[in-house]
Amino acid sequence: MLKIGDSAPEFELLDENSDAISLSSLLADGAPLILYFYPADFTPACTMEACSIRDIHDEILDANLKVVGISPQSVESHQRFKKSHDLPFPLLFDEGKKVVRAFGVDGPMGFGVRRTTFLINAEKEVLNRVNSEFFVGSHIKFIEAAIKAA
Repeated sequence: MLKIGDSAPEFELLDENSDAISLSSLLADGAPLILYFYPADFTPACTMEACSIRDIHDEILDANLKVVGISPQSVESHQRFKKSHDLPFPLLFDEGKKVVRAFGVDGPMGFGVRRTTFLINAEKEVLNRVNSEFFVGSHIKFIEAAIKAA
């Protein structure tokens, strides 16, 4: 798993609209990125996490931050998930979990995805991270701390 101070690897993934999104494009305006990895659309914990982020999204933007979610579900699944919960941020489709592996958040023995959130600056440096498989609240507290620090 990437550590604080590590360089985040470049990637390009499709979002819920099938548009190609790269890490460089997400960081192009200089705003830090909250990049969160989650196991699956429509599961209870992942839905709670996404909706909690949705509920503070205006505060995230006001702090000159942006947020993006990544999971291995399809573009179509992300479309349904985003629409069902009125999510105002992109969800990226990590086919084959290439980015999941590059960030070191693959689940035990290659199953699933470790629920992990990174704060990445414009230079692609990992400023902070939190990993908590089951406690979604720790990810929201992490994001709230990033908002306050911005």
